[in-house]
Amino acid sequence: MATQKKKNKGPVKKAARQPASGTARKTRTATGASSAREKLTVLRPSGKKDDSFFELVHEVARQIPRGRVTSYGAIAACLGAHRSARMVGWAMMQTPYAKKPVPAHRVVNSIGLLSGRHHFHPPERMQQLLEKEGITIKNERVVDFRKLFWDPAKEL
Repeated sequence: MATQKKKNKGPVKKAARQPASGTARKTRTATGASSAREKLTVLRPSGKKDDSFFELVHEVARQIPRGRVTSYGAIAACLGAHRSARMVGWAMMQTPYAKKPVPAHRVVNSIGLLSGRHHFHPPERMQQLLEKEGITIKNERVVDFRKLFWDPAKEL
């Protein structure tokens, strides 16, 4: 009885290493897409289960006190996503569609610049809202930014 050799159709892909037990595991298919093998249910700060990242960002932004500001990066760090400041920016753009109001005008960039002002209508509205809360703005930048900075990681 003759045996047939299998034809080699290119390099063989190695299976992805699995993380230690107790963490969410993902496996890769031949196309590169990942499918969740295990889903963890976690309670989030809002008390709901499995909140989306955008909802978590909105929840943190709602807790910024009047007359204080924070940065996109500080919110990202508070949520454990230190390098996701831009993603926080995307979440802040969705505040008009949030179920509860979000004070998006209190979130500025890391040097106090009103970088999200173009998403307000008219663009001067962000500055007007901050000045109404007693924050001084000069050249589209928060004066005494470090003094008015609210760090969500320390407060929450």
